Amino acid sequence: MKRYDLLVKGGLLVLPYHGEVKADLGIAEGRIVAIGEDLSGAEDVIDAAGKIVLPGAVDAHFHIGIYRDMALDAYEETRSSLVGGATTVLSYFRTGQHYLDKTGPYQAIFPEVLAAVEGQAWTDYGFHLAPMTVEQIEEIPRLVSRHGVTSFKYYMFYKGFDLAANSRDARSFTMGDEYDLGHLLLIMEKLAEVQLDHPDRRISLSLHCEQSELMRVFIDRVQRSGQPQNLRAYSEGRPPLTEEVAIAEAAAIAAHTGVNVNFLHLSSAQALAAAAQHPRARRETTLHHLCLDHDELDARGGLGGKVNPPIRTREHNEVLWAGVADGQIDWVASDHACCMEEHKGDDLWPARPGFGGTALLYPVLFSKGHLKRGLPLTRIAEVASANPARAYNLWGRKGSLAVGFDADLAVVDPTLTRTVTGELLLSGQDHCPFEGVAATGWPVATVVGGRVAFRDGAVVGEPGGSYLRRV
Repeated sequence: MKRYDLLVKGGLLVLPYHGEVKADLGIAEGRIVAIGEDLSGAEDVIDAAGKIVLPGAVDAHFHIGIYRDMALDAYEETRSSLVGGATTVLSYFRTGQHYLDKTGPYQAIFPEVLAAVEGQAWTDYGFHLAPMTVEQIEEIPRLVSRHGVTSFKYYMFYKGFDLAANSRDARSFTMGDEYDLGHLLLIMEKLAEVQLDHPDRRISLSLHCEQSELMRVFIDRVQRSGQPQNLRAYSEGRPPLTEEVAIAEAAAIAAHTGVNVNFLHLSSAQALAAAAQHPRARRETTLHHLCLDHDELDARGGLGGKVNPPIRTREHNEVLWAGVADGQIDWVASDHACCMEEHKGDDLWPARPGFGGTALLYPVLFSKGHLKRGLPLTRIAEVASANPARAYNLWGRKGSLAVGFDADLAVVDPTLTRTVTGELLLSGQDHCPFEGVAATGWPVATVVGGRVAFRDGAVVGEPGGSYLRRV
């Protein structure tokens, strides 16, 4: 007699904050309903003997549709997420240039975003929204109550530059109001008000911290220097000092208003040290800031590794890995933004920033974190899944293999070594800064809501991801 829709048999289950246990996992109606020995009676069985079973990763920093049609991007890039064991993505969206290339009230624009993505995502998904105008700030209470959006964003360098740091006509780029620290204060004040109405939810503001006035000086200096305009130059034009100062500015206003903040994609030792001074804040880094070095990428040639904040050096990589290990960094994300080679080009400053990486989430954390640096498997599950789920109001559904949670999981083969190629990642992107890197520990199955969505290197069926309301 059938008791379960799916059984995951004989794997090493990794339970965040608790430990590891060898057991079977029983799944019915999209949820985990049993953990035990010798479970039986299922329509489908995944043989996980010799494998590691991790909670599906919550890739909390994603950009669906930033440079391409939103529906196509949702389809191809959440498909790529399955390769790395991510079963939930939380994507940023804002008005202005890129994305839909327009401005206006979110009351009109956000339903358009949801309609474009519906039915196209292989993973479950949610959105963080950026209030770019005063009008949009006033919409925050409705976005929380009607759409279940509980996290918002402010880009600190937009008051002086466009996304690529190629233009200082920021007003044209944002298509918005005066985008300065006063605007940031207004956002934080509104979020603090909304928090009082939702005491059981964490209403938060995520911050891209780079200080634009300092960037202006450093970029001018780099452009006049005569040095090669490459990824090293990009890092020198946006050095760690710009992160450090921006974090201090944002933290001061956050302390004044009492709002919850998340410091995104910390790229440097200085940024981590500055962010760590604010214990109420949550702190994020990315796979590329943990692993990539601008000189090594420059030696390969090309601008595929241009990203904001820039790729730094091996010394910064190691400080960030230490932060992952000791708890100073709360979660690791991909900052996935599908950007084609044609949009990089050969000229540093107009080149669009960003690239994909979601398919590497568990492989990098397992290979470079667990095998190389001794990061415990429970810590990997926490930084990839449980901690972002807690920060963004998904805990109880996402982030664990506990009974009652959504049946989102990745079955990882700890002996499987693959060399990164674009083809392997199942993304629409035609290049990857991790190309040629060998990693050990790849998902051989990814389950979303009890449904096997990825198995043995290929997607299964059709997209079945759902929008996540977080109130």
